[in-house]
Amino acid sequence: MKSLDVKVWGVRKRNTKKSSYDVRWTVAGNVFSEQFRTKGLADHYRSKLLRAAHAGEEFDTETGLPDSMVEKAASMTWYTFALKYLAMKWPHAAPNTRSGINEALTAVTMALLDERPGQPSEDLIRRALRNWAFVLPGPDEREVPTEIANTLHWVAKASRPLSDLGDAAIGRAVLDSLKLKLDGTAAAAETVRRKRRTLVNALHYAVDLGEFKENPITGIRWKKPKVAGEVDPRVVANPAQARALLTAVSYVGGYGRARGRRLVGLFACMYYGALRPAEAVGLTDADLKLPEAGWGTVLLNRTRPSVGKQWTDSGETHDDRGLKNRPAEEVRLVPIPPQLVAILRQHLDTFGTAEDGRLFTNERGGVVGSSTYYRVWQEARALALPPAAVASPLAARPYDLRHSALSTWLNSGVDPTEVAERAGNSVEVLLSRYAKCIDGRQEIVNRKIEELLREYE
Repeated sequence: MKSLDVKVWGVRKRNTKKSSYDVRWTVAGNVFSEQFRTKGLADHYRSKLLRAAHAGEEFDTETGLPDSMVEKAASMTWYTFALKYLAMKWPHAAPNTRSGINEALTAVTMALLDERPGQPSEDLIRRALRNWAFVLPGPDEREVPTEIANTLHWVAKASRPLSDLGDAAIGRAVLDSLKLKLDGTAAAAETVRRKRRTLVNALHYAVDLGEFKENPITGIRWKKPKVAGEVDPRVVANPAQARALLTAVSYVGGYGRARGRRLVGLFACMYYGALRPAEAVGLTDADLKLPEAGWGTVLLNRTRPSVGKQWTDSGETHDDRGLKNRPAEEVRLVPIPPQLVAILRQHLDTFGTAEDGRLFTNERGGVVGSSTYYRVWQEARALALPPAAVASPLAARPYDLRHSALSTWLNSGVDPTEVAERAGNSVEVLLSRYAKCIDGRQEIVNRKIEELLREYE
């Protein structure tokens, strides 16, 4: 049944613990309402009803919606589409990428939920999405707790149509929601940009499916948060500080337990060889050439990044992959100085290797987790550095040892092409990231200017 007897009322804030807004209207005497999380979304929905009424569209007396909005409501929901996108991306994505996709889809899904009766708590919705909906195998292929199953059923009903993202106001509201953490404070710029990249990529897939003629998000004028691409010079340790930190690592956990001693070589690889932590964790005896004197070499061909079990195909905490941003079969040869050769030889003499040849293990012989070496590093900083330096960003993370190594090499005058080759970076990325860490340039420029001026005196 159709009717043109339409009256659209205003937006009303509901008196509940969580802010929500009602849009109410009547069609042929019947009252209809929709609830929204923000006043902006409610105002936008009301304006669409008003435009339809002013344009003379017929309204359905059962749904209360004009014809244009009835068609949109019948389209694929965002949640249904997100599950399709996940199934497409998951098999070919690295574990850390899977975790990032999961995080982004969860955030966007939370932003595209309507208010409906029986709504679970936000924490329960988020857990259901993060731990069940956006992980493969999905909830349809696993035994799901009743509470989770009921929550996901509610999400499926409350999810807004995918086509709503074709509206710039809604798209902008979703993008703005990515800027906030759960506590309402600003999210890190890199986190926001990563989530937006996933959303953009997902909607490229929607275009491929014929849901949109073009990606609706890329056309939105939205200010992206700025990401600091350069390394902070304050994190870079000089050679004396680096040596003190490596010595302090050996004192962590006592001599007998050797909690720190077994990891000295791991941190030394990051500083003297500029290895990434995951590259150092994956090192095996077969990757090394350690002469009795002089320089040795490390042949890198694998990484063991620390990720959650739900993100790996093997179900193990650590993935086993090739080098970062390289084909699986590619290797990288890194010359290592005598200092690192001596440390690794001593490590092998003292601790040997794991059954699979790995140099570095935890106390139980397993793969060293990032949380394990991070705790050791924090204890070592407290031992090696004065209180003011401990409170500063100086070598605050193990990864900063790699920053220190590359900065030292560049400052020593090594050709950037060679540094980039050893580091596994491009020259452009290397110079842009470490521009602020290269000391001595001002002095060189000043001398050249001074010499030029002196010629004319």
